[in-house]
Amino acid sequence: MSDKNLRVVLLSCCAPCSVGAIRQLADNTIDDIKDFIVLFYNPNIFPESEYTKRMQEQIKYCESIGAKYAVLEYDHDAWRNAVRGFENTPERGTRCSLCFEYRFRRAVKFAHENGYNAIASVLGVSRHKDQTQVDNAANSVCTDILYMPVRWDENLRVQINRESDFYRQNYCGCEFSIRKV
Repeated sequence: MSDKNLRVVLLSCCAPCSVGAIRQLADNTIDDIKDFIVLFYNPNIFPESEYTKRMQEQIKYCESIGAKYAVLEYDHDAWRNAVRGFENTPERGTRCSLCFEYRFRRAVKFAHENGYNAIASVLGVSRHKDQTQVDNAANSVCTDILYMPVRWDENLRVQINRESDFYRQNYCGCEFSIRKV
């Protein structure tokens, strides 16, 4: 594509992981992207107070650079149902794949409802996650919308984080991984 016609939903987990991607998108450094919105959809985060801290940091950063964002419902019970039976699997195991697929399904629905035609994510940026696993989950769900497996500028992300005072967490957010921290 060469005529800047992509409207991208960036599925985000938290500000520290997403700032580089958001900056790249806001600075128009990725070809073919006409418009983007940061989507905060993380019903996996537990407890709700942790979810709220991460959401507030994401909103604060988006507003500071004028990036559009949307926050979707926090339905932790529905997420728990989506990963039921895999609560004790290790980090980067089947539970994580199911979680990614669940969140991508909702991102696709949001994209269709709001006129976006592509999905990207930062779900694999964290040291707690595996980018290939994220990409596989996205490819299995994003069958009628373009999934963009962008490799974000890690140096930019690190630089912005060094210059910021973001709330930082030491686990991915899942209540089943918090026990292992």
